[in-house]
Formats: sequence, C-alpha cells, structure tokens
Amino acid sequence: MKESTRDKFQHMSVATIATALYKRGLRHQVIQGVHPVGWKGRNMVGPAFTLRYMPAREDRNGIEVFRDPEHKQRVAIETCPEGHVLVMDSRKQADAASAGDILITRLMKRGAAGVVTDGGFRDAMNIARLDMPAYHTRPSSPTNLTTNEAIAINEPIGCGDAPVFPGDIIVGDADCVIVVPAEIADELADECIEMTAFEDFVAERVAAGDTIIGLYPCTKEENRAAYETWLASRDRTYFYHRIKQDEQ
Repeated sequence: MKESTRDKFQHMSVATIATALYKRGLRHQVIQGVHPVGWKGRNMVGPAFTLRYMPAREDRNGIEVFRDPEHKQRVAIETCPEGHVLVMDSRKQADAASAGDILITRLMKRGAAGVVTDGGFRDAMNIARLDMPAYHTRPSSPTNLTTNEAIAINEPIGCGDAPVFPGDIIVGDADCVIVVPAEIADELADECIEMTAFEDFVAERVAAGDTIIGLYPCTKEENRAAYETWLASRDRTYFYHRIKQDEQ
C-alpha cells in the first residue's frame, strides 16, 4: 500500500471509515466481536495476510503436529510480510486459542503491522504488553488444536462475519477493526480525511452548544459556509497539522 494512504488511515476512526464504506453500499466490513488486546494509542494499518482454520479432526491434531515445519499456523507466522496484518479466521470460536504470546512476539519481531483473530489468544496478558497491535474476542488458554486446524494461508476468508481478501487494507482503532477493499483504499482515505475534518468542526460547534439540526448532516448553507471559513483558517493541510498535534 502507499505510505501516504497508510499515514492517513492511522489518524482516523473506524466509525468514519465505516460510514464512507456504507455510502458505497458496503455494509459488512467491520470485523464483529473483536477488540484490542491492550490499546497501543495508535491505529493498526496494513494489508491483510490471511490464515484460515477449520474444525479439528482428532486423528489429525495431536500435539505432535507442531513438530511439523510445514504446519500452517507456524508457516503463516514465518511468512507474513513486513508491514502486513495477519488476519485469522478462527470460526468465531474463542474456546481454543488462535495463537499465544510466543508466536505473536515472533510475528512482531518480523515486522508485522498487527494481528487479528475472531477467536481468542492465550497468554493475552503478555500480548497486551507487546509493542504491536493485536485484536481478539477474549483470552483463551486451550491450544488451538483442541477445536481448530490451521488449513490455508493467504486465501479469501471470513473474519468476524467480514469478508477479507489478501491485500485488503485492515484498520483497527481503540474500538474495533474494519476491512477496506484494496482497490478503493486510496480514494477512501482521501474522502475520510475530509469527513474527519468536518466531524472535528461539528464537534467544536456542538461542544459550544449548537444544535445538530442542519449541522450534522449539513443541510443549511450557513453551516457549510461556516465550515469552509473554519477550514480555510487552518488551510487545506489542516488534517496533517492535526496528525502532528496527535503525535506530540
């Protein structure tokens, strides 16, 4: 992905992105049920690299399978490209872990931008201390072999009811995670910049006591004119000034 696009997504909310996608008819891009394992104070952004689990069959998933150097879970950790987000389809089951702190630490050391599962992590208290964004449904101590088998790498998956294709842009904030189709990521990031700036304007007005009627959404010309004046006072690079303020 373009570094400029990554930059933009790092400083906007999943809610804003969800609204922009809704305008395009995309209603199911939020990965349902996941939340940060220790919020890092910054968005998770990167192209998706996927791992799919299927129901475990007892004769295939004894503890000894982890000795296999081709085990799909281990291979996914060792092949996820730098700057990508590992997204795991764990069938929305958190009764067995998708991974633990040792594997997630290895993923971080290899330069991944983050990790998401619609299942759970074991050793979540240790993952929460890592300097890499991670999202799951809840802590889960049993090994993934209990109920799941890692079966396929970097193919289309469903994660928390959201469709995820390899290369789609994954954005996570303090609330949740969303999937942005790769082919519209650049234009969507630009649109969300404008939306974020307008929402900042609205937030200031509402905090000052103004009504939302005619303001949010903007249906009165005087509010549109007031916004343009407000934006002009910050010039068109307002959003990037905002980024620098967030970083200080």
